[in-house]
Amino acid sequence: MEELLLIVIYCVLGTGLMLLGNMVVDWVIPCHFPTEIKKGNVAVGCVTAGISVAIGIIIKAAIMSPQAAVVEESILEGVASTVYYYVIGLIFCIIGYFITLLLNRKYDLNKEIGDGNPAAGIMTAGIFVGLAIVISGVIM
Repeated sequence: MEELLLIVIYCVLGTGLMLLGNMVVDWVIPCHFPTEIKKGNVAVGCVTAGISVAIGIIIKAAIMSPQAAVVEESILEGVASTVYYYVIGLIFCIIGYFITLLLNRKYDLNKEIGDGNPAAGIMTAGIFVGLAIVISGVIM
């Protein structure tokens, strides 16, 4: 029964953190994600998918961390460490995005995403997922 409770807790937590992550990225990229999704903006859809996958990777690594298994964390400690790694991961995803903006002067990535350029959305999703994989490696 305890395993079922953990599944419910982490599914609710993961969903909430993914939604929060998308809201934060929506603030960073100057276009209104809900409006753009309704218009069929594929680039924004890719960015949304990318940050959701990235957050999922980070949460999985935090939950499965060998350190957590050794310490036998309480549920509250496990949730707290998951949120901690989520915040760090999200910050580094955003930093990676800003570094890309600084280094790419041939086009305006924010504008390309807002205009629905799928290549820009896929590129940004790749940045988020790639950084999440690196972060998850550090966590584990």
